[in-house]
Amino acid sequence: MLTLAACGSGETVGTTPAGERASTATPRIAAVIKGLDNPFFQTMKQGMDDQASTAKVPVTVQAANAITDTTGQADKLNGLAGQDFSCYVINPISGTNLVQGLAHLSARNRTVINVDSPIDAEAAKSANVKLASYIGTDNVEAGKMAGQRMTKLLPDGGKVAAIGGIPGDVTSGARIEGFQQGLGPDAKVAQIVAANWERQTALTAATDVLRAHPDLAGFFVANDDMGLGVARAVANAGKTGKVKVISVDGIKDALNAVKAGTLDGTVAQYPYAMGLMAVEACQAAAIGKTLPVNVKAPVELVTKENADEALAATPKPFGGFDDPFMTLIK
Repeated sequence: MLTLAACGSGETVGTTPAGERASTATPRIAAVIKGLDNPFFQTMKQGMDDQASTAKVPVTVQAANAITDTTGQADKLNGLAGQDFSCYVINPISGTNLVQGLAHLSARNRTVINVDSPIDAEAAKSANVKLASYIGTDNVEAGKMAGQRMTKLLPDGGKVAAIGGIPGDVTSGARIEGFQQGLGPDAKVAQIVAANWERQTALTAATDVLRAHPDLAGFFVANDDMGLGVARAVANAGKTGKVKVISVDGIKDALNAVKAGTLDGTVAQYPYAMGLMAVEACQAAAIGKTLPVNVKAPVELVTKENADEALAATPKPFGGFDDPFMTLIK
């Protein structure tokens, strides 16, 4: 029995029996991810598709209609759960919206790989959800890197604001927590607001924050799509370069914005690597390998100085990273 222990920003607990998943060397994989209206999850799907093509394993990917479509995403998993897949990759919108479907899969001893956004630990335990592995960013550490970058950009300190995703979201909360940990003592978080992971919502929220705090020195933004909206609000206020903006994700538009100077940095995480490793994990489980409980996806701080390097490598990391699943399937 493999027990899934605490990971990064949110603890995920469960067990996965090995018996059924070792019955075939070629897994049939189903993946349920967040909305493909967001480039981050488009890139995650690309990583899954590329590894599926390389390994010649069948992968069916379904996505929520939007980043807030918790019910629709759960319906997609429930539909796939009744089909003959041996391994499921799940990227939940919230910590609990997929728990019912996952309980059904666990009762049937299907392998489940959790990527990016962790399943809520208590909800998983209550429903007897069993997870084989978690693959994702250490979101507290990603936020801390952003806080350290902001501290460097504001040597004299100042007021900053944080723009989060959906209220109560584990990933958003962990990034903001890490950001606050990484900030130096002379910088203070004046306001935290939610913008639902959406660019237009973030633009509006940042505009309101700038009016409320005319002396604001910087924004930390929990994802790049919102970060680009915040950067637009800063530009509209005529404060580009004066009010610093740092976000998280590393999508191509954000890398270009860092190069152009409209964003002051992004902590790049790599959904491509997460998607690729998730398929590898299913391959390893299919041949009876014991999976690592918690795998940290790579993160890299992108600034104007290394933006060209990051752009040349995207969607892959521009530095090396550990991939424990590759060793298992060789």
